[in-house]
Amino acid sequence: MTRRVRATQRGSWLPLLLLGVLTLGGILVSRLTFSVRTVTCPPIHSSSDTIASCVITKQGSPLYWTLGLLLAYAATAFFYIRSSRNRGVGTPVRPYVLAGIVLVALAAATEFWTLRHLTPGLPVDFWGLHLDPGSGAATFLGRFTGAAASVGLPLLVLAWVERSRALLLFALAYLALQLVPVTASWAGLGPLSPWSALPRLLVSGVFLLLGALGFALAQLPRRRGES
Repeated sequence: MTRRVRATQRGSWLPLLLLGVLTLGGILVSRLTFSVRTVTCPPIHSSSDTIASCVITKQGSPLYWTLGLLLAYAATAFFYIRSSRNRGVGTPVRPYVLAGIVLVALAAATEFWTLRHLTPGLPVDFWGLHLDPGSGAATFLGRFTGAAASVGLPLLVLAWVERSRALLLFALAYLALQLVPVTASWAGLGPLSPWSALPRLLVSGVFLLLGALGFALAQLPRRRGES
């Protein structure tokens, strides 16, 4: 009986679908918000007489991702609650939605903080940690505070509350995908290309949509059995 109730409560295909569509939409947002500008870098202590120029690229919209993710979590909560009422069972979605909202807020605050305190040619100010922009720690934290934290970690929470091993493996694979550097060079694009975000977002979006399709197909036999 417990297994049947848990199977009935599951609906992970919908959040994966919403997150996949949101990720693919980020491709167009990244293209439309892409800009390149050249500024004068701060003088280096070892060669203070040398004036260097720094190229700064801006791409993506923190507002798009913050609002989009919050709407996705709100839609997921509405779907789970409505489904639970129709089927007469409880819903385990609350920890997932709360975790998602909290982590989205933290990720957004981190990104705004970093952008506000970013000075070309100087270490990245990451909540008081002054990191070399080219260091592995800065690169890792930059990836982790993005979709890995705001999407991957909540998926781990959803896998826990749904007691779904398949979703757990999917969430771990998604986290690994976010932490692996899928760069523009994979598609033959340079870092100054307006489509430089295409490979990373396309791979992540398709991965989420394929996951949504797989979990939806796996749930069809249970729905037919209920009917």
